[in-house]
Amino acid sequence: MNFDFHLQRLLGRATCNLERGARLMPTARIRNIRGDSGCIRIGAHSIIRGELLTFAHGGKIEIGSWCYVGEGTRIWSASSVILGDRVLVAHGVNIFDNLTHPIDPAERHRQIKDIFTTGHPADINLDERPVLIEDDAWIGAGAFVMRGVRIGMRAIVAAGAVVTKDVPADTIVAGNPAAAVGSVNSG
Repeated sequence: MNFDFHLQRLLGRATCNLERGARLMPTARIRNIRGDSGCIRIGAHSIIRGELLTFAHGGKIEIGSWCYVGEGTRIWSASSVILGDRVLVAHGVNIFDNLTHPIDPAERHRQIKDIFTTGHPADINLDERPVLIEDDAWIGAGAFVMRGVRIGMRAIVAAGAVVTKDVPADTIVAGNPAAAVGSVNSG
């Protein structure tokens, strides 16, 4: 697909900034509810097949160069999600820097009511905490990366893992909750 096709497809609403050679594939979905195209940046030569979403009250997604975001993957930001360079995010991954809904049932009902009637609320607390995935990390298919997590350089998150704590550089984690099972350098 060429850039003009994608520009036409997305014309008339805030989307994202694509650097040289970056591509949104037909399965990509940009849901920039925040309404500021500058809050989603896709680095040079990166390929996006999944969904990138910013909430109305905030959010920033920065994807480095030569990254891949697989089909069915969701990156939802109300604070900040940053992927370094050469990060591989497989299919069906979920990366959230927030709770997505308030804990309190009355607040949660208000949020859903707003979404159903007027759109995402511009004033809400979802206990946001930034997510950082450093250069050369690999997030396996079906993994969950939760708010406040830092995944170090060259780390590998196994398929289906649920990451709730920081992952050191060069570490392989698996399971729910994810725990170290090996080292990238031990092979």
